[in-house]
Amino acid sequence: MNTQANPVVSDFLRTPVQHFIGGRWKAGANDATAQVLNPSDGSVLATVAMGGAPEIDDAVTAAGKAFPAWSALSPNERAVKLHRFAEQLEKHSADLALLESLDVGKAITAAEGFDVPFGIECVRYFADLSTRAHYDVPLAIKNIEARTHRAPYGVCGFIFPWNFPFTLLLWGIAPALAAGNTVVVKPSEVTPLSSLLAAKLAVEAGLPDGLINVVTGDGPSAGAALASHPKIKRMSFTGSPEVGKKIGEACGRHLVPCKLELGGKGAAMVFDDVDVDDAAKKLAGAITLNTGQVCCTATRWLVHEKIYDRFVDKAVSALKETKIGAGPDRTTQMGPVVSEAQRQRVVRYLENGVKQGAEAILPGGTAAPRGYEHGFYLQPSLLAGSPDNVCCREEIFGPSAFLVKFKDETAAVGLVNQLAYGLANSVWSADLKRAGRVAEQMIAGNSWINAHNVFAYGLPYGGVNLSGFGGGVNSPETFHDYLRPQTIARPLA
Repeated sequence: MNTQANPVVSDFLRTPVQHFIGGRWKAGANDATAQVLNPSDGSVLATVAMGGAPEIDDAVTAAGKAFPAWSALSPNERAVKLHRFAEQLEKHSADLALLESLDVGKAITAAEGFDVPFGIECVRYFADLSTRAHYDVPLAIKNIEARTHRAPYGVCGFIFPWNFPFTLLLWGIAPALAAGNTVVVKPSEVTPLSSLLAAKLAVEAGLPDGLINVVTGDGPSAGAALASHPKIKRMSFTGSPEVGKKIGEACGRHLVPCKLELGGKGAAMVFDDVDVDDAAKKLAGAITLNTGQVCCTATRWLVHEKIYDRFVDKAVSALKETKIGAGPDRTTQMGPVVSEAQRQRVVRYLENGVKQGAEAILPGGTAAPRGYEHGFYLQPSLLAGSPDNVCCREEIFGPSAFLVKFKDETAAVGLVNQLAYGLANSVWSADLKRAGRVAEQMIAGNSWINAHNVFAYGLPYGGVNLSGFGGGVNSPETFHDYLRPQTIARPLA
């Protein structure tokens, strides 16, 4: 993919991209590198350094050195600097969107319309929230002058996945920085580029050296080293439940508090009083958003038997009309998945689902657009059948949904809650009283009504059970996650 039309991105990708530690680029201890591929055409997009324990240790040391001065600033002073950071990101929003589209394969219009602007808004939201927060709360205790004081933890570690690299980076580090902490980030080795550019732009915006450090590497080396580092004071991981358990175990050895934002198998319960065309179109859009690589999206569709056939027809039509193409193509509605490994994972799930008896309403497949035969493309798919099918029970992370017909509300709620996940579900009904009742009964961190994938700053978002725990993202609870409570008391008699 030609990037010459954008000199910032072209220059950034021209030479091997190193780790960003202590405010400067640093090569790895053993000069190890890896190639980052463009999912749209399979070409080499960039060469990046690959690190492990030595680089993580350097980054933690740099963050530790930056912490005293940063935490000593007043919230207002930190907020001013974070707003300058947001302005610098905004200045380079077109560069970041192109880089995100090239690296992840997502439609450039999605990167420009959501990923980058919503991520930048996160910095501003938490910067402003920090100036209004209460860091000392008086306690009414008999014969004791007492208060709860809230202070930053210190160096916070972050491990992010590959589906929304830029947005998740800022959802994670913005509240931590606003609260007075410093950060070490291990992005996915598949999509590290926007995180590295953002760290560079932070220094250009005037943020202190060592405030944001980014080490690229894989999970077993760099990720494990970060999660188990003895000087990390707070840890956050976004990714699969399987890896999340390992991160939690590593943090537990040092008694480090850990926030886990994990996977899901979201359900959409569609009642017979909905606008069928509208609900089918929106749920089709949910599984094609980011090519289905969204942990909270609706991949189990429980549809009332009275409208089931009409709903399926409308959903199939909407999915067939989806324009599949290269990420940077402005006519693209759905790009490729992020890698060949991810494409094969989705294909294996669909094959196993059919072997277990699922009906392939829309079989999907790997056909690529003309001229992009080496890209990692998938067609949308719809399966239907027993809720015990593997494709109805396990997270696939691709543009696919599984349909189940229902008649009884109580039984349908039971089907929603039978899985160990607990991230996000939705209820679709014109009867808002019923929709609210059902939403409350769904076991998840988030229940949405007549919509799916609903995000706004100030609206709490997080998971329960196998989908994780912690203060979530995007809300005051998230900000307070990065402040440790400390009781201060003086006897009066």
